[in-house]
Amino acid sequence: MLNNKPRGVGQLKLPSNDVYFDFHANDVLSSFCLHSYDMVHYGHSNQLRQAKAMGDYLVVGVHTDAEISKHKGPPVFTQEERYKMVRAIKWVDEMIEGAPYVTTLETLDKYNCDFCVHGDDITLTVDGKDTYEEVKREGRYRECKRTQGVSTTDLVGRMLLMTKTHHSNMDNPDYQQHTDNFGKGPKGHSPWTGVSQFLQTSQKIIQFASGKEPQPGDTIIYVAGAFDLFHIGHVDFLEMVYKQAERPYVIVGLHFDQEVNRYKGKNYPIMNIHERTLSVLACRYVSEVVIGAPYAVGKDLLDHFKVDLVCHGKTEVIPDKDASDPYAEAKKRGIFKTIDSGNNLTTDDIVQRIIENRLQFEARNQKKEAKEMAMIEAMKRREQQEQSEGVAQSEGVAH
Repeated sequence: MLNNKPRGVGQLKLPSNDVYFDFHANDVLSSFCLHSYDMVHYGHSNQLRQAKAMGDYLVVGVHTDAEISKHKGPPVFTQEERYKMVRAIKWVDEMIEGAPYVTTLETLDKYNCDFCVHGDDITLTVDGKDTYEEVKREGRYRECKRTQGVSTTDLVGRMLLMTKTHHSNMDNPDYQQHTDNFGKGPKGHSPWTGVSQFLQTSQKIIQFASGKEPQPGDTIIYVAGAFDLFHIGHVDFLEMVYKQAERPYVIVGLHFDQEVNRYKGKNYPIMNIHERTLSVLACRYVSEVVIGAPYAVGKDLLDHFKVDLVCHGKTEVIPDKDASDPYAEAKKRGIFKTIDSGNNLTTDDIVQRIIENRLQFEARNQKKEAKEMAMIEAMKRREQQEQSEGVAQSEGVAH
């Protein structure tokens, strides 16, 4: 991770080696992103990827729990968990804790940022004002495209429903009821709070992938799992895996949805294989992902990737369909290691948090959408007024 030094004349240290790069503030175009980053998902990561592409150095501000509760409602994760999740996204160069909810010129100047980047939705304060109004007015605001098919609203809804079809059939009555409950704006649905289908493309995977092959001297480490609802427990585990070698090349094997359902049961996974792929690829500790990896880490896989070390967390290893140990070959070769990340958070725990606070989350989203719809109506009225004034002026000239 890049070191959090005040920028000006200074140096950047890249995680892949020990070389420092001198730079001067005038040579670096810095962008600033601000968000609550609650339930961090690949949509947030994609926003940060786009923001980083607009400049050279990306600073990300994350709000406190108190600020989020005041303006939006209760967050799912604590501020410490959210800070760590954002730091783990590979496009982030610097992370600011406790950033203000409203972005001002003073904030941008304080962190030497040339402009602010946000998605093409809108963020409102508790009293319905645009949080980016000042920086927009001064021309220091840029916009990136929102990732279709994912939102915190959607993921929370999947967890509340936990139906077999939560990520493949959005036309079922239960899902429609969920979207209604989460979006009861007084005048229709906001385009920013709704739910839409995620469609994976090869281009999206290419944008997220590092594209780097393992180099001579790298230690190739393999881990496998569901990595569902990619969260801080996964990040802590992968960080510990990354630290197992001087030059780690971490490959994550992701199991297909049917396989995950076999060993996790209930109605898992909550996110499908395509969504989980992007979530894991966005992590700075991951070099490559095997999409639909075999459950048994066998000879062919270990030889193909020239794996030096196989790691697994302290969670129970579920036997394969034939009751065999999926890590038998790695253990036989003496390259298997159990990693204690010190974090016991599981996807089950997150689902439980959501269920316990269901009413609060539904109220939060209804309130959010109501504010957004009010803003949309105000924008429409302003547009109509400007058009009317334009017509009146042109008619006056004609007369």
